[in-house]
Amino acid sequence: MKIYIDGKYYSEQNAKISVFDHGLLYGDGIFEGIRAYNGRVFKLKEHIDRLFYSAKAILLTIPLTHAEMIRAVVDTCRRNKLRNGYIRLVVTRGVGTLGLNPNKCKRPSVIIIADKIQLYPAEYYERGLEIITVPTVRNLHSALNPAIKSLNYLNNILAKIEANNGGCEEAIMLNAQGFVAECTGDNLFVVKGDRLVTPPLTSGALYGITRGVVIQLAQRAGMSVAETDLTRYDLFNADECFLTGTGAELIPVVKIDGRVIGSGKPGPITKSLVQKYHELTQVSGEPI
Repeated sequence: MKIYIDGKYYSEQNAKISVFDHGLLYGDGIFEGIRAYNGRVFKLKEHIDRLFYSAKAILLTIPLTHAEMIRAVVDTCRRNKLRNGYIRLVVTRGVGTLGLNPNKCKRPSVIIIADKIQLYPAEYYERGLEIITVPTVRNLHSALNPAIKSLNYLNNILAKIEANNGGCEEAIMLNAQGFVAECTGDNLFVVKGDRLVTPPLTSGALYGITRGVVIQLAQRAGMSVAETDLTRYDLFNADECFLTGTGAELIPVVKIDGRVIGSGKPGPITKSLVQKYHELTQVSGEPI
């Protein structure tokens, strides 16, 4: 495996960063998870756009242009002969002092890893997930805006620990008002009748790339799509539920907090959207 670090490629054994990098010391940095399908990088422009938005929000100057970043991602995939897989793109604040001051970091670092990923066991895509709601609430917009895809993922990790302790692969996070925000690493959708509903971004949901694709696919299929505040009651009484994310793609949910969702099996609308999503990924994207 060849890993890109600041314009050069290193073997997996020799790919290293400084212990003084503020990405390591303080989680001061941003990242993107991107997928490659059938020799194409899916929604690469949208991911790079979001990376630059996150950078602007934390006053981090990325040392590459938008076009240069796209080329670096594609070139890393080529060097690793990756046709189907996962790309982790990281930008750290860079090497600095042991103090918090980001102005002591002279130059941000860019890291690109192109590898494989399997977020959930394959059988869960067939039979669906059983998930729970956890006590850890989503970060406040006024504290660390959930729209920033930062290296400080401890909020999500604490919720993931609670999910694991509860015997589940994934967990629902509520916001401070008690509305559904998202899961630890995925956006959430429910189906009620012929209507597809997902929490609004203002609730604490990430500006998910896959989330946006699914909304477009549903609208093209003639479905009504709404972004509405959801409570646990709304989830319990949904006809179908599924999660979306770059790593997870689309995965059905069949039980929440012990309540069976719909028939207890992946529903027809979920299955239809999964098929449409997979068809799109095979023909769309930046060629490698």
